[in-house]
Amino acid sequence: MRLLRDFHMQRRMRRVVLGGLVSGLLACVVWCGRAPSAGTAVGALEASDGLRWHKGNLHTHSYWSDGDNYLEMIAAWYRDKNYDFLVFTDHNTLANKERWVDVAKIKEGAIAYEKLKERFPDGWIDERTVEGKHEVRLKTFDEVAAKLAEPGKFLLIQGEEVSDSFKGLPLHLCVANLKEMLPPFRGDSVYDTLQNNVNALVAQRERTGQSMMIHLNHPNFGWAVAAEDLMRVRGENFFEVYNGHPGVNNSGDARRASTERIWDVILTRRIDELDLPLMYGLGVDDGHNYHHIPSRRSEPGRGWVMVLADALKPESLIQALEAGRFYASSGVTLEKVEWFDDGLALQMREEPGVTYTTEFVGTCSGYDPTSQVAISADGKELPGSTRIYSEDIGRVLKTVEGTRARYVFRGDELYVRARVTSSRPHPNPSEVGEFERAWVQPIYGPAAKR
Repeated sequence: MRLLRDFHMQRRMRRVVLGGLVSGLLACVVWCGRAPSAGTAVGALEASDGLRWHKGNLHTHSYWSDGDNYLEMIAAWYRDKNYDFLVFTDHNTLANKERWVDVAKIKEGAIAYEKLKERFPDGWIDERTVEGKHEVRLKTFDEVAAKLAEPGKFLLIQGEEVSDSFKGLPLHLCVANLKEMLPPFRGDSVYDTLQNNVNALVAQRERTGQSMMIHLNHPNFGWAVAAEDLMRVRGENFFEVYNGHPGVNNSGDARRASTERIWDVILTRRIDELDLPLMYGLGVDDGHNYHHIPSRRSEPGRGWVMVLADALKPESLIQALEAGRFYASSGVTLEKVEWFDDGLALQMREEPGVTYTTEFVGTCSGYDPTSQVAISADGKELPGSTRIYSEDIGRVLKTVEGTRARYVFRGDELYVRARVTSSRPHPNPSEVGEFERAWVQPIYGPAAKR
C-alpha cells in the first residue's frame, strides 16, 4: 500500500510540476517573451482592460492561535486601511468550530474586549460567565466573512499556517483558500518535511478542484530553511522575501544569508541546474500584535502584495500570483511593470519629496558555481544555513535613480529582478532603519535554460 500511495503521489506531483512549467512558459509568452524587433513591448502589468491592482496580506494571526485580537477586529483593521483582501493563517487550525476564551487569560484580553464592544456594540458578541470566568465565543471565519466582506471591495480568505518542524527547526508554510485543515506532515530532513507538506496541499487541491496556494514562511526564522532545501521543493514556487515580524531575520547576519540572497541562489540554481520554475518573492505582515502600534512587536501594515487580477476572488488572485502578475511592497507603489523583447522597465508612483533608486539584480551565465558551508565565529558549521556562494550570483547589474527605470539585456542573463528603494523611511519597519521598498518578480533572461 505504501508503494502504491507513493506511486500515485509521484504521478500527481509530475502533473503539478509539468502544469506549472507549462503555465510558466505560457506566462512567459505573455509577459516576458521575445518579439522580432529590438525594444518592442511584449507585456505590461498595469491597471487597464478590466485588470486592477489588489492590495492584500497573505499571513495573519488571531486569537485562534497566537495572535492578540479577534478575527473581526483584524478584518476591520485591514478594511479600514484600504486593503482589498486578507488571508487568515492561524497555526494548524481553521476558524470553523465552537471555541470560547477566558477574557482574563488571553493576551491583551481586557483591552481587546473593550475595543470589540466599541466596534460591534449591537448584539454581535456572544459572552457568558462560567464558574466566575467571563468568556467570549470566537466568531468563525464564515461569520466574520458574512459580517465584513464586501463583494468586489473587500475579500476574506480562509487559510492556515501549517507549522511543522525537523529536529527543532521551525518549518512553516502558509496555505491560502484551503478547504480542509492540513495537519503537519513530518519528514526525514528539512527538504523532506517541506515536500511532504506541499504534497499534501497538492493532493487536496487536486481532489477538491479548489484553487489553493502554498508558500514558505520566513526561511530565516530560527535559521531553519537554507536555499539548498527550498530550491528542490516541487509544487511550491513562493516564499516570503519580506516578513514584517521583527524576529525573522530578513537581512540575515554577518555569516548567514539574507532572504534576498536566498532568493538569488534559488533562482540561479533552479534555472541553470534543476529545471524548476521561477521562485517568486512575497511581502507579508505575519501580524500577531494589534494594540500598541507602532512598536517593535509583530504588527500589521508592514508588508503586502499588489496583485493584478481581473476579479477580487480567490481563484483570480491565485491565478495571477502563480503567473507572476504581482509585486511585493513595504511602501513603494508601482504604476507599471513593462516587459520588452530586450529587457524590462518600471514606473513608480511619484510622491512629493520622495526619490527612488532601482537596482536590477540577476545572475549571468559563466558565473562561479562553487560554494562553501557557512561557518560560525568559532569555526563550526552553522546548521540550516545557506551556503556561501560567489558574488557572481545575484549581482546588481544596473542602478537607476528616478521614477522610471529600464534594464536592457546584454545577452548573458539567466534572470533579472528589480528592487526599488524609496528615500522615505518605513513608518513601522520589520527591522529598524528600513526604507520603503518594492520587489519586482524575476523574469528569465536570454541565457536561461527553458
